Amino acid sequence: MKIISWNVNGLRAVLNKDFLSWFNEQDADIVCLQETKISEGQVSLDLSGYEQFYSYADKKGYSGTAVFSKVKPLSVKEGINIDIHDHEGRTLTVEYDDFYLVCVYEPNSQDGLKRLEYRQVFNKDFEEYLVSLDKKKPVVMCGDLNVAHKEIDIKNPKTNERNAGFTIEERNDFSRLLSRGFKDSWREQHPDEVKYSWWSYRFKAREKNTGWRIDYFVVSDRLMDKVKNTDIQTDVFGSDHCPVVIEF
Repeated sequence: MKIISWNVNGLRAVLNKDFLSWFNEQDADIVCLQETKISEGQVSLDLSGYEQFYSYADKKGYSGTAVFSKVKPLSVKEGINIDIHDHEGRTLTVEYDDFYLVCVYEPNSQDGLKRLEYRQVFNKDFEEYLVSLDKKKPVVMCGDLNVAHKEIDIKNPKTNERNAGFTIEERNDFSRLLSRGFKDSWREQHPDEVKYSWWSYRFKAREKNTGWRIDYFVVSDRLMDKVKNTDIQTDVFGSDHCPVVIEF
């Protein structure tokens, strides 16, 4: 089984940048998108063989997630059953026979860390949600987690220590999640490799590879030995993020 996750930074925008060609070439079983930035009815995709599921933010042109699946799911759910988190289209949970797939676009702490306090509340509540799912069947969680976990995951760690996405609070929250029965699958398979999944549009960051690894597949511990391959598709353009891949 091949699953891909990609923060497209606007689904309508990426559709004008060969998204469908890329999608068809991948022939993935499941594709998860974040930051779709659409409202219901704004996009109609002809994806033969795939069921399509969307979660929309109340605010237009903001956030949003989507899952396209060849495999028919048992159930699909938006949100995590907590009202303060469930108005921004940030999570889709798709249940299959053998696992839960959770597609997430985690909140950004924003400039000046204006949303760090809320981000930490989200992190804790989302962690408890994942743990509750994991008690029922294994979990595959993917998406833009808006955190570079370790210094190896960011080009300039020292100058970003109090910037959104690399604060000690956010990094510790991610460490705590992993300590509760989950693995950062790409880092498990590539313990010393430097590779990024997001680059600022400013200062020719992608050209200089001044990036951050903030897009992940996090899996239940008991699934890790079934992971055949993980990849970060740095050669795919169209967004400020690139796709990440896992194969079981």
